[in-house]
This record gives sequence, C-alpha cells and structure tokens, in this order.
Amino acid sequence: MLPALPGLSQLHRPVRRLILLLALLLPLCLSSCGGWGTPQLPQGVLLDALSRQIQLTQADIARALRLEATGVPQVSRVRVTHQEPLRIGAARGVRLSGQFDWRLSGDPFRVDSPFEIVLQQGERGQSWRLARPGPGGGEGPDDWITYPLPLPGEGRG
Repeated sequence: MLPALPGLSQLHRPVRRLILLLALLLPLCLSSCGGWGTPQLPQGVLLDALSRQIQLTQADIARALRLEATGVPQVSRVRVTHQEPLRIGAARGVRLSGQFDWRLSGDPFRVDSPFEIVLQQGERGQSWRLARPGPGGGEGPDDWITYPLPLPGEGRG
C-alpha cells in the first residue's frame, strides 16, 4: 500500500491512476537509462576479448625472448568494476576494467588478475574488435590497432 499523499484524494480518479503509474514506472526507467551512450556488450565477447588480449601479450613476450608462444588461455569469472563509453575514430567503443580468472590450457593453476580493456563496436552494432593503443599511445582517433573478435553466438576459441 502506498502512503497517503496530501491532496491526492482531491484529484480526479484518472489523474490519480496516472500519478500512480508514473510512480511505479519511473524507478524502472531510471535504472534502464544508465547505459545511454555505452554499447551493450555480450559476456561472450568480453571473454573472447580477454583471451585475445592474453594471446597477444604472450606473443609479444615470446617474440622479445625469441620463444614460441603456446597455449590458449581459458578465461572465466569476469567482474567488471568500471565501464565508460569512448570514441575510437568514428566508431563507438567502451573501456572496461575489473578482475577476471584465467589459466593456460594444461596448467592447473588459475590466476585472478586485474584488467583494463578497450573494445570497438562494429558499424552495425553486431560485431566487436579488441582495440589496443598504437605507437602514439592511443591518443589520436586513428592511433589504435584493432583485432576482430568472433560474432556473438559463434564458436569461441
């Protein structure tokens, strides 16, 4: 039961219903509006992006040490703590940070690590690309190197 509001009983019945309906719908609308300007990111895309980020980092380290990068990481338990929209050239993007668990295939140890990752949304809003800063540190709109990710619903791996 809603608390009595002063003067509400004096309003006509249709107006009272409208006020009641707005009072019930307003919190729902406000909670769904928080993502305006931030693209909706499927969980599978984030898992693929983190896995790809680990593979790229492994390849960079292996190349520097003149070794061969091995193993595909298995990513799980992603906890996003911060998300903000950004522009990468003319495309929409999102910067995410948080914690995630991962391990290399064949390795029994799971590692809990922090992450910060940038993703670029495709033109039609259906695809995503992992975005890494280029030689200029990602300061300019064209100073990003992007890597395609599987479409949502495609097999991961």
